Formats: sequence, C-alpha cells, structure tokens
Amino acid sequence: MDSWVRFNAQSQAKERLFRAVQYACTLLGYTLQKGGAGGDLLTKIKLLEAHVSVVRKLMRLGNSAEALEAAKRAIHLSDCVLRLCVTVAHLNRAMYFACDNVLWVGKTGLLPKLDQAKWGQRSFRYYLFALILNLTRDAYEGPASGPTAMAARLQRELHLLAAVLRCNPPLLLDLVKNLCDLFIPLDRLGLYQTGPGFVGACGLTSSVLSLLTILYPWLKLKP
Repeated sequence: MDSWVRFNAQSQAKERLFRAVQYACTLLGYTLQKGGAGGDLLTKIKLLEAHVSVVRKLMRLGNSAEALEAAKRAIHLSDCVLRLCVTVAHLNRAMYFACDNVLWVGKTGLLPKLDQAKWGQRSFRYYLFALILNLTRDAYEGPASGPTAMAARLQRELHLLAAVLRCNPPLLLDLVKNLCDLFIPLDRLGLYQTGPGFVGACGLTSSVLSLLTILYPWLKLKP
C-alpha cells in the first residue's frame, strides 16, 4: 500500500496539469462561443476537453487508496475538530475517486449500460461534501491561528482573519482553492449554476494553485 501511495503521488503533478488544460478548454470554448467563433473550432475544443477528462480519470485510478491512507493518518490528529473534518473529508474523497473510476470504466465502453449521468451526480456529491469539510477546516484553522474573543465585533473578526491569512500563506491558498472548487460541483449538481465560463475560470485557478503546492511543498496546508 505504501509503495502504491508513493507511486500515486508522483503522478499528481501531471494530473493537475491535465486538469488545468481541461478547464482552460472549458473557459476558452465559452469565450470563443461568446465571440461568435465557428462551430468546427468549438467542436474541436470540446473534443479535446472530453479527451483530457478521460485521461485524467485514467490517471486517478487508485486514488481511493491514497485517500484512505490519508484518512487513516488523520484519525490520529490530536485536535478533535481537525480529526473529524480531515478524516471525513478524505473518506468522501475516497468515495468520489471510486465513483470516478466507475465512470472511467463506463466511458471506455467496458460497461456500456452504465448510467453515467447517475454516477456523475453521485461523484460530484461526494466531491461537494469533501469541499465543505475542507472549508470548515479552513474556517476553524483561521481563528485558531491567532487570539480571538467570542464577543468581538464582526469588523474586528474580519481584520483578524485577514491578518491570519496574510501570515499563513498555505491557509490562504487552501481557502481560495477550495472556494474556487466549490462552484464546480454546485454547478454540475444544479444547486447553483454559474455557467461554463465561470466554472472554467474557477477550475483553472484551483488547478494552478494545486500545482503551486506541488512545486513548493511549503505552501501545502498541513495536516
């Protein structure tokens, strides 16, 4: 299991790069469509986006194992709030990746009768739950990183949060990345539809931020 986790970690940068390409195609397609581009060009961009999506699903095969290992490590965190948020978030990620693996099998034609729409909705629900828990963890880590009073006014709390985020770049990066990612499942599940242009911009931004945490490990929020 440890060997697989180490091997899987080596492919994360490539997967994030492909993710950036996928959402860049989404944003580009929306921009060109608004600009009145030809149908052939839009078709090619959408086809490229679909191919990149399938490649990403292939690269995520086995990510459930990595998420389960991360959940096992998070169980031992001393802080009970962090232990709950991080552990359950990783478990939801594991379920999301498992659904994603099933979707990949369906897209390859090995399961032609697979209801891909149903499995896609299921995977995005797990993804949304994981993001909500990640944002809860970010909100908890913010005040926990500096002195705060229960009776403080909202303005003081906002100033404190801003100061904490300035002094804690990993927390700021993780918060922005999770907020960007949040709009993707909300749009796909029909809970808050923002359109392909906004989704593409959010996905591209979060992908670039994820690449930064790989290039500069000190920017990754721990645990």
